[in-house]
Amino acid sequence: MTERDSAVSAAIEGELRLLDPEVRRSPELLGALLHPEFHEFGSSGRRWDWQSTVSRLPLVTDPEDRYVVTSEFRGVRLAPDLVHLTFDTVNNGRHAHRSSLWRRTGDGWQMYFHQGTPFTPEEA
Repeated sequence: MTERDSAVSAAIEGELRLLDPEVRRSPELLGALLHPEFHEFGSSGRRWDWQSTVSRLPLVTDPEDRYVVTSEFRGVRLAPDLVHLTFDTVNNGRHAHRSSLWRRTGDGWQMYFHQGTPFTPEEA
């Protein structure tokens, strides 16, 4: 399914919440949006899991940083409880293609996997 059904909409909403500095600064809010088995390949090239993300991100997030621009959101429901999102971001002049998997759990939709790949606009 490629249309924006309720599962895709919920995943996009979760993704946008994860970009909100208020959420990123709160271990509780952040942790609730990440699946317990969460893992990420960051645009920095580093690997992250649930624990390292929830302990690091609140400390390094500037509360005034609200200038992440998102575009090109696409979502596909891969299974009843699994959504794949792709989109682009620009933050402080850095561009990244992003991909994430969202799983529906008893606690709602949670990000299971994320990958960010840097790019320059000329390459796109």
